[in-house]
Amino acid sequence: MDVRVVRLYGGDSHRWLDPALNVYVTAMGYPRGIEAQRRALWRDHIARPGWSAFGAVASLDTDRTGGTWLRRSTTAHSLHQRRLDPVAARGETRAEVLVGIAYGYRGAPDQWWNQQLRTGLRQAGCPADEAARVLADYFELTELHVHPDAQGGGVGQALLSALLADRTEARVLLSTPEVVGEANRAWSLYRRFGFSDVLRNFTFVGDPRPFAFLGRELPLPVAGRQTQDPVGQR
Repeated sequence: MDVRVVRLYGGDSHRWLDPALNVYVTAMGYPRGIEAQRRALWRDHIARPGWSAFGAVASLDTDRTGGTWLRRSTTAHSLHQRRLDPVAARGETRAEVLVGIAYGYRGAPDQWWNQQLRTGLRQAGCPADEAARVLADYFELTELHVHPDAQGGGVGQALLSALLADRTEARVLLSTPEVVGEANRAWSLYRRFGFSDVLRNFTFVGDPRPFAFLGRELPLPVAGRQTQDPVGQR
């Protein structure tokens, strides 16, 4: 599978948002039907200062684009230039599908996620000056998801590299569900990128699962940045 990473633009979200939500729901194993609620939230995020997003686009034979694959493109042009249509054009033998999404924005005190982390640090006994330092200047890695059929080929690594490459904030922070032994691809990826613990086993309001907050200083080492085209084959 040939995959390339492309920048996604907020003004074109009507083209890529539904396929991206499909990746999100599939990768997370969530029930269908939550897309509408998440769509509104993601649109709100697009308007936030410092928002940036990248997508992973796979070029596939059209006979492989059924089943769990998202959408088929009418052409092989860049994702942000063409609408993703539900069927390939007659006679096409190749199609492009969105198989990964990553986005984030600049953190701020009036954001819910920021307030949740601030509360968690206070409850954990973190000194006020240290909490203020962590939350003073950061990029929130809000979403990073790869379709299960595209996992294991470096797609997540390429998306994360592209998203963090030119950030000007002092650090990047994220939250991810706790996993026994940190034994999944997400944890492995974050540890490879040098993310360390900020707060563990925190329960967000409205979600019974324990989460970990992880972070690392920016910028990324140049040696750690990955080539974007192509990013993997299977």
